[in-house]
Amino acid sequence: MANPSVLSSVALVFMLLAGCGGERGGEETHRAMTVDREAAASSKAAATSGDAFVEAPELEIPFHKERLDNGLTVIVHEDPKAPVVAINIWYKVGSKDEQPGKTGFAHLFEHLMFNGTENYPGEYFEPFQRSGATDMNGTTNSDRTNYFETVPRGGVDMALWMESDRMGHFSGAITQEVLDEQRGVVKNEKRQGENAPYGKAFETIARSTFPPHHPYSWTTIGSMEDLDNASLADVKQWFADYYQPANAILVIAGDITVKEAMAMARKYFGDIPSTSVPPRVQNWEIPMHINKREVMTDQVPQTRIYRVWNVPAIGSEEENALDLMTSLLANRKNSLLYRRLVRDEQLATSVSAFYYGRQLAGQIILMVDVKPGVPLDKVEQLLDEELREFARQGVSAEELKRIKQSEFASLVKGLEKVGGFGGKTDILARSEFYYGDPGALVAGLEDYARVSAAEVQDVAKRWLSEDSYTLVIKPEEKYSAAQQGADRSQLPPVDKTVELELPQQQEFTLENGLRVILAERHDTPAIFLNLQFRSGAAADGGKPGLASIAARMLSEGAGNYDSLEFSSRQEELGATITAGSGLDYNTIGLSALATQLKPSLELFADVVMRPSFPEEDLTRVKSNRIDAIAQEKARPQGLALRELPPLLFGENHPYGSPLTGSGTVDGIQAISRDDLVAFHEAWVRPDNATLAVVGDVTREQLEPMLNQVFSGWDAPESSLATIALPAVERPENTRIFLLDRPGAEQSYILAGLLLPPWQKEGAEAFDAMASVIAGKFTSRVNMNLREDKHWSYGAQAMTLDTEGNRPYILFAPVQTDKTGAALQELLKEYRSFLGKRPITEQELADYRDDEVLKQSGAFETKGQLLSTINWQLEKGLPPEYIAEYPQRVAALTKEEVMAAAREFLAPDQFTWVIVGDLDKIRPEIEALDLGPVQVLDHEL
Repeated sequence: MANPSVLSSVALVFMLLAGCGGERGGEETHRAMTVDREAAASSKAAATSGDAFVEAPELEIPFHKERLDNGLTVIVHEDPKAPVVAINIWYKVGSKDEQPGKTGFAHLFEHLMFNGTENYPGEYFEPFQRSGATDMNGTTNSDRTNYFETVPRGGVDMALWMESDRMGHFSGAITQEVLDEQRGVVKNEKRQGENAPYGKAFETIARSTFPPHHPYSWTTIGSMEDLDNASLADVKQWFADYYQPANAILVIAGDITVKEAMAMARKYFGDIPSTSVPPRVQNWEIPMHINKREVMTDQVPQTRIYRVWNVPAIGSEEENALDLMTSLLANRKNSLLYRRLVRDEQLATSVSAFYYGRQLAGQIILMVDVKPGVPLDKVEQLLDEELREFARQGVSAEELKRIKQSEFASLVKGLEKVGGFGGKTDILARSEFYYGDPGALVAGLEDYARVSAAEVQDVAKRWLSEDSYTLVIKPEEKYSAAQQGADRSQLPPVDKTVELELPQQQEFTLENGLRVILAERHDTPAIFLNLQFRSGAAADGGKPGLASIAARMLSEGAGNYDSLEFSSRQEELGATITAGSGLDYNTIGLSALATQLKPSLELFADVVMRPSFPEEDLTRVKSNRIDAIAQEKARPQGLALRELPPLLFGENHPYGSPLTGSGTVDGIQAISRDDLVAFHEAWVRPDNATLAVVGDVTREQLEPMLNQVFSGWDAPESSLATIALPAVERPENTRIFLLDRPGAEQSYILAGLLLPPWQKEGAEAFDAMASVIAGKFTSRVNMNLREDKHWSYGAQAMTLDTEGNRPYILFAPVQTDKTGAALQELLKEYRSFLGKRPITEQELADYRDDEVLKQSGAFETKGQLLSTINWQLEKGLPPEYIAEYPQRVAALTKEEVMAAAREFLAPDQFTWVIVGDLDKIRPEIEALDLGPVQVLDHEL
């Protein structure tokens, strides 16, 4: 049997491109490491003899595993770090368990499971959103379906009652009305995915690389025809077949003991019976004996090449090397194909690759975005040459070591969360699901560390082209259910006691005047820093995109390192240096291992004090940014977010640039190296910055290091520039602007409203109002368009936290034939909130409970704490403002919330930007007679 790895750099790729989720969507694909268990017991001397060996981090996730009499596998991990408990339940059913003609069932059923149960009818999210739950979602992929949430310690009974209720008491709650509603939601999700550029790529890949009856020949979301044909009887049978204890894995982790967790598992799940689970295919690898080429068109700004090879499934002996091979080929600045195609020849703007390991078969998928104007055959010829040379010559052992060290560093930093995507419950459940051992993923780290450059070259030679079907029949297991279980007459109450222990903030000033805020947290050996300085897009002047290009160029070399050397040095240290740009601030961040803090800070100081801004890299970065702007314009949401700011603020206002932060083509083209140097000198200075630090370090250790590495970085004699943010008045009446996207299957509705700058007085009342009307899944707007009408996959509003006038932005992608009606419904919700349907006592009570209890998990990770400290410093607030937040929320009244609504909301002063097929939607929008309608010119 093979040992896997917990490491995964491609999970996000599949969450965005291939996955499907209940509330927001998301399929995870984690790479696995393989090892012969007998070989793993060999001597360490033999293990370290490999040419690319690195020391694996000494990690463990202690667990208790037990199987209940009814077949349910229960895994418990104790982690008392924060007063929260994460629950993650995996059902061993995914889209591979469907049949042709009935595809999409697994994902459709995941949606249905969020609609309440026989004993708790209504929205499944409601008790959780009153209880401070976080990281709550469900996901479906080819192999499995899972549901997860993190709750305050006092909400564990409630959460397990709900999870067990939908396992054992759900069938009676499935009605034709609920099925039709969620069928509409899923169809809108499918439209939304297909409406995106390259949105049909993976459906085509699945159909073309597997034979018609192979379980991976269709995508998780299924087909429109199959979704329409799903009957109530089909859905109920799906539940009976697969949603039973013997087909599930329950993981409980956090501030709970094994004894407590097992008692609760038996209480809530022990009386649920199991039957025989349907037989399933266990392996079906398809050799690639074809050379097939397809060409299709879509509304995209540039050509993209997908190259796919069928390779072994999860659990093969070559898993590690296959995965490492993709990192050596692509995804990093130092990778072979990135260097050759993007940097050297500049034939492409991006290149990526990943090992897509699944239960039945695996694939290597390579993607190249061809630079506009470059001949396609030239790129493909060079790509083929590089792949052949890679298999012939192999790779550098030093480069392979850097990749491993970088992945290990990411793992160490990511092990702080007990729940959610990639948290400890996910690791334990994935290990058990794929390998039958909750500890397999962590145990596989040593084997990952031993993979040699020769092994990587061997898999490149073998798979950069091979064959089996096996059927195993086992005796049917007997299951028994407990005679008594949990009380199903009412939902267990949630303990609303919240006790937060936040680390004290220590403030000191460096010798050069830089203000430093330190919060010590010693749970994992990692340190996170963030240097924040006033500037941002508001400081772009006449060159929109300057601040973001300045941030982007910081990774292109600093001090004595060029771009590739800089990237290599980060990997050697296990450090990550990032730079970001917002409307009002730019930031430079560092995450480092405690053992490598000093050299990591030295590299960080090079970025802050000595960026090189190389001319040749600037030319490439500008060219790629212009291509990225074209990509934005091809996406309905990107196009709308680019067009809205100048309509709200005016083209000459500092906030008048695209909200995507990418700038304009003219602005990017005008940027010179001198502009970057001037920007850096003007804004990156110790009297314009604050450094926040969270992690495993004391002031006594940190302060002398910072003084040393920042020696010579002093504030210039010139006075600090200021950024004028003139106040902007709202338009007196509604304005509607249309953008034509012929053939669009959806319309993208965006609305903006300017608000005054943020003030701490009344901030909580505004947040409560905004959340109830359009700020969360159960908001009035989303319940209307998604759940009641099922015209949209999701509608929501957000407020940008700017220094000047704050934009309030409402967005709602809707099916084309409901554009005008959806616009009416949105306005109706806002008008009624200000009129006949103000916030109710129940809505406010739910919001108060949820916000207060959510604080239990709000500071679980160092990154969460650092983010909050950054916001606190940005607003000039004392530390106690954060600590007192629950008390302020708990004291909110209806009168305060409605006062905020009357002060800030003005639905008849919205500026609307709608992207869609104007031949279909323009007449119905004009017929509404809401205000002047203007068509905006735009180009892809």
